[in-house]
Amino acid sequence: MAQTTFLGKWFYRSLHPWRGIDWFLVMLPIGITLFSSLLIASTRLYTGEAGLAWNHVIMCVVGVVLCMWLARTRYESFLEWRWVIYLVTNISLVAVMLIGTVGNGAQSWISIGSFNIQPSEFAKVGIIITLAATLKDRESTTLGGLLKALAITSVPWALIFLQPDLGTSLVFGAIVLGMLYWSNMNPGWLLLLVSPLVAAIIFSLSVPVWIGWVVVTGVVAWITLPLRWYSTLIIVVINSIAGKLGELMWGLLHDYQRDRLTLFLNPEQDPLGGGYHLIQSRIAIGSGQLWGRGLFHGTQTQLSFIPEQHTDFIFSALGEEMGFMGALAMVLAYWFICLRLIIIAQNAKDNFGSLLVIGVLSMIVFQVVVNIGMTIGLAPITGIPLPWMSYGRSSLLTNFIAIGIVESVANFQHRLKF
Repeated sequence: MAQTTFLGKWFYRSLHPWRGIDWFLVMLPIGITLFSSLLIASTRLYTGEAGLAWNHVIMCVVGVVLCMWLARTRYESFLEWRWVIYLVTNISLVAVMLIGTVGNGAQSWISIGSFNIQPSEFAKVGIIITLAATLKDRESTTLGGLLKALAITSVPWALIFLQPDLGTSLVFGAIVLGMLYWSNMNPGWLLLLVSPLVAAIIFSLSVPVWIGWVVVTGVVAWITLPLRWYSTLIIVVINSIAGKLGELMWGLLHDYQRDRLTLFLNPEQDPLGGGYHLIQSRIAIGSGQLWGRGLFHGTQTQLSFIPEQHTDFIFSALGEEMGFMGALAMVLAYWFICLRLIIIAQNAKDNFGSLLVIGVLSMIVFQVVVNIGMTIGLAPITGIPLPWMSYGRSSLLTNFIAIGIVESVANFQHRLKF
């Protein structure tokens, strides 16, 4: 009995630094990562690269260690280091442009021996920390606070866009919008923030709709902005010329980026080129039917019909080999992760912690929706990885680091005492 009591006390003390964390939130990403390693092994089974699955498992172990270390570290300490983190983030992105290696049309990696580091992935966490520290005060909800947040984000975003890495730059936009919304920023300002992009898109689709959009933005500017006449005029002018600006920006994109943005609407127009990925992905997912062909038995997967299937198109392997039910189970797993993130954000003891969690939530939700959407033909192919499933060392570590920061918020929230 005494020995049992001693072991119980030892076990409690060993878990004491993590007594407040959400274990469910830790176990779900681990489960997704370990299961995805089997899918990665399946996609590389006959290509001589089956060892990538073990690399995925090893990086999972490293990621969990980092996650648990961050979970027992007070997240308030990031406030003291926020500008150092921001500086390191930008320096790493500049280094990519100077000494980085090119892959898939983008200069996004720094090679250290056989290990490739993608700083733009870690920059996601860096901008979440910096923005959370900027938006935590009540003064940040003013127009000046909005401009400050946008100025802070613009530097790393521009460096990533110039690589060019369109997918990660879009993730940055989702993070910023989610955190601005959660900080109680005026919704009208957020609408005006994205209005030029919307105007540039609908200008080529329908001129009457575009005119109506310009009128709507003018009304919103009149209601929400100071100096009504000047502000409304500026917003109307910006949205009026957004169509031509959209054409200019379209011309600056590389050919492969333009194909990724448009071919999802009709991939059959280039079945052996830009539309090949999507056509084969839809065939694979459709052939899985309800229960799938079985692990290591997918014809599209085993015969490597889908390029980059172990990275951006890993969901197609899941759909073929585990069927609709397997894909649905994975979507529910992501849904539970997001649910736990929302609960932790609501129960955080301060605005800084709550904003950190919402930044992670925005990052994960956007990547999951876009990645799954592009594999089934509902979204452009943008090269955004599926969290914890897609093979990629930097991406996997970034996601576990993000969960570790969230667990720190959960671990050090106020506890009620009666």
